[in-house]
Amino acid sequence: MFEKINGKVVKVDVGMAGGVVARSGAMLFYSGDISFAPHQIPGAQGMGGGGLMGMAGRMMAGEHERTMLAQGNGQVHYGFAGLEVHVVQMQPGASLRVEASRLLANTAGLQSSIVSVASSGGGGGGGLMGALRGAASGALTGQGMFTTQLSGHGAAVLLAHGGFLELQVGGPNPVVVDPQAFVAAYGNVQTELKTALSWRDAVGRGSGEAMQLHCVGQGVVYVQASEEKL
Repeated sequence: MFEKINGKVVKVDVGMAGGVVARSGAMLFYSGDISFAPHQIPGAQGMGGGGLMGMAGRMMAGEHERTMLAQGNGQVHYGFAGLEVHVVQMQPGASLRVEASRLLANTAGLQSSIVSVASSGGGGGGGLMGALRGAASGALTGQGMFTTQLSGHGAAVLLAHGGFLELQVGGPNPVVVDPQAFVAAYGNVQTELKTALSWRDAVGRGSGEAMQLHCVGQGVVYVQASEEKL
């Protein structure tokens, strides 16, 4: 579906892919009969209106990157800001949870939703409580409050500063990641945000990262070789 041209550009046959959803501004050039249209943000529907639920819906919309749907017959080349790209081939039964700013594109047939960063991939992360937990987690880590979850058969393209590390999750111990270096988790991976602060850190005598993302289950965690935000 997606083919890497080099470390920073991918191309895709839109017709064979059944349509492609990509972040706005990612299209570099194309050939063939291709049309582009704004793509509605998934997951935020039904959370409009006033009150706290409306506020949660507006936060979800505000933290999701604008996307465009490409349809037709031809090839499109995608890239963004000179960042490194990585293609993930999705398999039925597995899900990909990726920071919205670190998702370049995906095939349109994938099911997409927005979930709170506080939910760990097992469901139940939406709604008002998920929004409030996400707000707290996002404020602590510097991440967005919501993340994109993709599932189904297809492919997605990730973005990162400085290249990717693929960390296998599945041993007796969790894989512990700096939240600002976290890009995505693929498979049956649960995440939990924990504090690493001790009393020494609180008084300025310690060192180490204040927040850590603990990853358990079975799958792969993608980490960028940088803490720089996209």
